[in-house]
Amino acid sequence: MTPVRTATPRTARAINDRIALDLLVEHGPLTATQLRDATGLSRPSVADLVGRLQDDGLVAVVGEAGTARRGPNARLYGLVAERAHVAALDIRLDSAAVVVADLAGRTVARASLPLPASSRGGDSATATAVLEALDAALADASVEELHTAVVGAPGLVDPATGALNRAGGGLPAWHAELVRGLPARTGAHVRVENEVNLAAIAELREGAARDRDTFVLLWLGGGTGAAVVLDGALRRGASGGAGEIGFLPVPGTGALPAHDDCAGGLHALTSAASVLALAADHRLPPPPA
Repeated sequence: MTPVRTATPRTARAINDRIALDLLVEHGPLTATQLRDATGLSRPSVADLVGRLQDDGLVAVVGEAGTARRGPNARLYGLVAERAHVAALDIRLDSAAVVVADLAGRTVARASLPLPASSRGGDSATATAVLEALDAALADASVEELHTAVVGAPGLVDPATGALNRAGGGLPAWHAELVRGLPARTGAHVRVENEVNLAAIAELREGAARDRDTFVLLWLGGGTGAAVVLDGALRRGASGGAGEIGFLPVPGTGALPAHDDCAGGLHALTSAASVLALAADHRLPPPPA
């Protein structure tokens, strides 16, 4: 008989702590009673939870509630948003952008820089320039330590290793150089994700798909891609290519797509460059791309 597996007390505490932090992010400061009502935990469990979060510097007393009623006022507990900071890096073929945020998701600094056409090669100076832009953003916000950095990039990301795969043709070598340099430069945990997958996560949490748990996001831009969310979870595929519809072979393109080149696939008909070329062939003035 398979033994019954239940959450250990430590795991249960971690889950409850995370739920409480999410509630504080969503609703702002709450009293212990409000936390108890929202979580369904007992009064002693909520007291222990609040104590742990205070000891970790994640929660602090930020005021009082119930000033209009008789008796002692209830303490309001709020998230210490500056306890840790995270960074998001959006790296593309011709530009890079950096955003630094606190635990409440508030942007505290941002930076962006256009990149020369030469950066499409293996120019390590480009990766260095992006790292320096991140350093400047952290300095502007007086952030001395970064907890996590998430990199959104075109291309495949191996679900098993988290490594960025340049398959797809034309992706610059500095993308991988930047990812390799981030941990040593910042000391942060670094995660890499396909940019279309990140867009789907954003739509699921904050955007048009908040009331859906299963959908496909279609990405039309410089390239053609998609992201697949099933039962509320992002599905990357065994090799990370679940949404790479630009590689789908299409009759009439004159070639078949390869593992490192989607020129013969759907990309050849629907990419921004292809649409602009089609417009030019028909003497149609396209809008600025």
